[in-house]
Amino acid sequence: MAKNMETLIEKIRENMQVIYRRALDADDKLAQLNKQGKGKFQQVFADDAGFEAKSKRFMPYVEELGKDVLALEQVEDQQQAEQQLAKVVSKMEQLFSTLSHFQESLK
Repeated sequence: MAKNMETLIEKIRENMQVIYRRALDADDKLAQLNKQGKGKFQQVFADDAGFEAKSKRFMPYVEELGKDVLALEQVEDQQQAEQQLAKVVSKMEQLFSTLSHFQESLK
């Protein structure tokens, strides 16, 4: 694996930790809202968002992203690595954005 790809994967891992912590907090808030009879939605992301997971909580999406990151780490072919990287980055952006919007909506 090229040095720049190793550096990129390390940054992705750091961002995964941030997403993981934010998702845990968000899922706790969603559970509280659900107990109050709020948060009546079917899933966090729309069907066309690029996720296979379908959940009312963030953690299944984070787990899916984690699997994609592991797959990225194991890809040898440059073209496949670029495709996998694009998928990982897209999902990370969506998670960061949605988690941020969710946190803002709670204020």
